[in-house]
Amino acid sequence: MQTEENVKHEQLSEMPTNASLSQVLAQTVKTGIIKSNLIPMIAGLTLALYKYALNPLDMWVNILGAIIGSAAVIASAGAFNNVYDRDIDILMERTKKRPTVTGAISVKATLILAIVLAIVGVGALYLATPLAALLGFAGLFLYVVPYTMWTKRRTVYNTEVGSLSGAMPPLIGWAAIEPNILHPAILGLFVITLIWQMPHFYAIAIRKMDDYKAASVPMLPVAKGMRRTYITTNIYLVLLSASCLLLGTLSYGLMLVALLLSIAWLFMNVYGYHKKDPKKWATLLFVYSLIHMTVLFSTVIIYSLIGLYLKLR
Repeated sequence: MQTEENVKHEQLSEMPTNASLSQVLAQTVKTGIIKSNLIPMIAGLTLALYKYALNPLDMWVNILGAIIGSAAVIASAGAFNNVYDRDIDILMERTKKRPTVTGAISVKATLILAIVLAIVGVGALYLATPLAALLGFAGLFLYVVPYTMWTKRRTVYNTEVGSLSGAMPPLIGWAAIEPNILHPAILGLFVITLIWQMPHFYAIAIRKMDDYKAASVPMLPVAKGMRRTYITTNIYLVLLSASCLLLGTLSYGLMLVALLLSIAWLFMNVYGYHKKDPKKWATLLFVYSLIHMTVLFSTVIIYSLIGLYLKLR
């Protein structure tokens, strides 16, 4: 019988070793996640510019600080995660070729990179506003400690804990422009981003169930089954639809777009589940979750920029 260590050595021997430095760094900091999280950050930022009718040229330091700082903090979180999770990453098909698993980058180098990125990120956000820096640090801490190091391997509620960090970008974007983060519109965007992550990641967990089982990660579908996941997804989609009403304090148009997107997702979940094919159901939910947020955030950004232009001209 092979030991776990022998399996690891055999898997490592199959890993490609000719990746360029830029490719290694991109995989280490997870550039795809950086890009996808910058979009909601920009949505929050442009929404604040529109709400308070601020000229972007007068706020260029804040905007630049928000973009650089958010990207660096998110990159730092990805690097920290790669270091801590390398023992389970090697057990999952989709993660077993990460640089920290293959040895393309050392643990020490990754930790140094993560720390430097965290300092640069929080510092850049501080140039925007101290509150943006505080929120950026909070997002990083929540992702690394409560999520990655504590709940991810211990409880089915790991997704809820991780969603707190994932919902920070729109708050950071707004706070980089205006420190009043209690406005219902930005709270609405925050709650929408928060709740969106549960049905999105449940869909991923169903599609990659074998990976999570192999690594003993208690994602909801793995630990509690499909029916529990279906019911929980419906609950979150109802809450998602209700949270869209908060956007109505700033724009009925944005509220309507968000509400229609969320209600459509709820009906799609019911339809897909009763087709009795878990993988197809999960793929449908996963694809639609990406469409949902792309359309919603794009609408927020376009609406805010057009509205800002009309206010300033």
